Amino acid sequence: MPVGEAPHREIEQDPGAEVRYELCRLAVDGDDRLSVSRREIDRPGPSYTVDTLRALREESPDDELVLIMGADQAASLLDWREPEEVLRIASIAVAAREPTARERVHEAVEALGGADRVRFFSMPGIEVSSSMIRDRIATDRPFRQLVPAAVADQIERAGLYRAGVAT
Repeated sequence: MPVGEAPHREIEQDPGAEVRYELCRLAVDGDDRLSVSRREIDRPGPSYTVDTLRALREESPDDELVLIMGADQAASLLDWREPEEVLRIASIAVAAREPTARERVHEAVEALGGADRVRFFSMPGIEVSSSMIRDRIATDRPFRQLVPAAVADQIERAGLYRAGVAT
């Protein structure tokens, strides 16, 4: 689910919500296990996780909602909009490779009274981020091996994320 309007930061060289949606669609095309939602793009105003979770809960009250995130994001839950409500509506699945990251997450969620709503899972260490990919593109370094081929093709066709290129 691509963010519509990021509430806390500007995305450098942002091509816009519609283009980000299309890149997500291309990334999952052909995999019936995955789909892309326009929920946050079509909703006006800043995209807050708590609002998205409320809408999902209202739509499917019997579904178990699990929010998957990295340890850095989970450790920053105290700074989110209505973090207690986020933890009430959904459980949190956290990818944390270092013990110190787990400790930071535990401290944050315990302060919110939601320690029982967090589960950790193992994941191979893949040091890739969207910021790193955008930086590689902007500085004309290889990036194709980091994204699906259809996404790389579209980025190149449209000249996305190139430094000094208006998108």
